[in-house]
Amino acid sequence: MRSDAPRVAVVGGGICGLAAAHRLARSGVPVTVLEGSDQLGGLGTFAPWRDTWVERFYHCVMPSDEHLLALLDELGLHGAVRWRRTGMGMVVDGRRHPFNSALDLLRFTPLGVLDRLRFGVVTLLLRRLGRGRDLDATRTEDWLRGLYGDAAWETLLAPLFGAKFGPSFGDVPALYLWQRLGRESNVSVRGYPAGGYKAVVDALRAAIEAEGGVVRTGSPVLRLGGGGVVALADEVLRADRVICTLPLPALRRIADEELAARLPDLQLPYQGVVNALFFLRRPLSGHYWTPVVRSGADFDGLVEMSALTGALDGRHLVYAMRYTGRDSALYHEGDEAVAARWTEQLLRLHPDLAPADVEEVRVYRAPFVEPVYPLGFLSRQPPVELPGTSLLLATTAHVYPAVTSWNSSVRLANRVAALVTASPRGAPRP
Repeated sequence: MRSDAPRVAVVGGGICGLAAAHRLARSGVPVTVLEGSDQLGGLGTFAPWRDTWVERFYHCVMPSDEHLLALLDELGLHGAVRWRRTGMGMVVDGRRHPFNSALDLLRFTPLGVLDRLRFGVVTLLLRRLGRGRDLDATRTEDWLRGLYGDAAWETLLAPLFGAKFGPSFGDVPALYLWQRLGRESNVSVRGYPAGGYKAVVDALRAAIEAEGGVVRTGSPVLRLGGGGVVALADEVLRADRVICTLPLPALRRIADEELAARLPDLQLPYQGVVNALFFLRRPLSGHYWTPVVRSGADFDGLVEMSALTGALDGRHLVYAMRYTGRDSALYHEGDEAVAARWTEQLLRLHPDLAPADVEEVRVYRAPFVEPVYPLGFLSRQPPVELPGTSLLLATTAHVYPAVTSWNSSVRLANRVAALVTASPRGAPRP
């Protein structure tokens, strides 16, 4: 370690925190990762099943994920990503439809013939149609309704955005969708790392510790000061710089009075998620991603992970999810009730699936998945370096306008780590 290297504490052991710590440790910076739970990974956490592990929430790698793929290459895992062609389905009004080709679109009866043709043409041109416009200041509803027409918006797009962002879906900046289309420019190919995302998390931890860094789980931060004071349950750490990856509402809860006064005055709402993981004895439709629209189900989408990864010990993994606020009744409902009701709904939507085919259902929740961005967020986005403090913010609010993903988190981690290493002894900038 360089004797003049800053001592850095990273609060939060999700992918962003681990990637930042990895980058700092490789640069010779003494770094300590503090994760409050007993497991690293954030939304990439996992649970034991038989003699292996399964992710609590679904993830995949896209061919355009350059920052994540570069990190995997550093960890020796790039070649371990298995790429497969995947398909998309659609359930509308209880009926299942393939949704992958021009022929599928022409046969998509929830839209009229002219609306189908318009949908296909606009979708092909959508990235080009967004160039030169201030999409950060343009409502998603105004942009998409104008391009696709009322029928496509009301039949498909509004339910899909409502599922993701709640009642404010129409007001989300159109820039978010435009960026998402850039990431998913080749949605027919997706990847998954051999050994799952646990292999990535384990490799990051090993790399950090091999460079002299420290990774601590079960170490929740109880109080955080702007001068680098980090209070844990049994000790107080003092760091030259602190990188905080916690969502902004969680950061406000642990900030001391002085730091709280310096935090950005931005009340940014977040969507959480309720996620049910089904272990099935047979596959569903074979489509990786299937939105569920107006079909009498509480969940608004299905991800058939086995379409990407293959069966796991003879079982097919399917995730059903509902994005919802952490104060909703669904978020606080008991696991058994959610599992029973969603199983009944899944069986109704897939009558060829028998009750005996559902071997097990597990319900998981996450309170902070995606910020609901207001119009003009680029001009209101909090700075990464918080003036007058030693704190750097690396939260989901800072990946915008990129889509929240492991790739955008790694990109943000690289940016934050570069700011730390560029500062003499980690001194806060005025």
